[in-house]
Amino acid sequence: MWTANNWNDYEVIDCSCGEKLERWGDYFLLRPDPQVIWQTKKTDPRWKTLHAHYHRSNKGGGEWEFFDLPAQWSIRYRDLVFQLKPFNFKHTGLFPEQAVNWDWLREKIERADHLVNVLNLFAYTGGATIAAAAAGASVTHVDASKGMVGWAKENAASSGLSQAHIRWIVDDCVKFAEREIRRGKTYDAIIMDPPSYGRGPKGEVWKIEDAIYPLLQTCQKLLSRRPLFFLINSYTTGLQPAVLAYMLGTVMKPYGGRIDAQEIGLPVSTNGLVLPCGASGRWERA
Repeated sequence: MWTANNWNDYEVIDCSCGEKLERWGDYFLLRPDPQVIWQTKKTDPRWKTLHAHYHRSNKGGGEWEFFDLPAQWSIRYRDLVFQLKPFNFKHTGLFPEQAVNWDWLREKIERADHLVNVLNLFAYTGGATIAAAAAGASVTHVDASKGMVGWAKENAASSGLSQAHIRWIVDDCVKFAEREIRRGKTYDAIIMDPPSYGRGPKGEVWKIEDAIYPLLQTCQKLLSRRPLFFLINSYTTGLQPAVLAYMLGTVMKPYGGRIDAQEIGLPVSTNGLVLPCGASGRWERA
């Protein structure tokens, strides 16, 4: 498992009975997590000093209960600064486990002997975008949500990257990739973090089991002659690391290189466990 264990401003303190107790900077949040099916004694006093608690509803979804949480705050990872705010579906605007991939892609970009052009699809609030830009890459950030792209711009500004080479695109990721092929555009690296299910700005339906492999095939046509890396993330139970590796292996076979895929996770500070948080597949040039 690849573990995001270099955080200072974030930690999973404990987890039990379907919930995880987290520290986001100075604030303690309790959120549901379907992976936490075990039960342990809640001995840490921070279980009782919460700033916010997301309650899952038996009918689906849920709602926040706030005690003393600001409408927005920030945390830092290395030289990157992220703006956080609670919104529907329990999220805060950041997936801390992805830091293990930010470190990996930054190293690849920093060691490259040329300007690296990166395409980030389903780019959300821009964690991978600003990590790549901080490493010196030129990044095209694509997400179907105008609000998420605006949030990503805030994160870039907070990280001192307002003037970085980032192209912000609000569009359906599949249609954008197809248009880039027609325009003759190529990229040295591709990142994608597709949702399990979603809709584009014009109602386009995305179902990952049906759409992900055709998108990988499309994106292969966007790669430069000597691509640097291809990273795909999955939070869908059916797309295990081996599945990600097989898909990348098929699509990237003409380029040789190396492929690895693992679960990604977050260390739990009170008991030494590592909480699984999805999977990632990586292809890199040999």
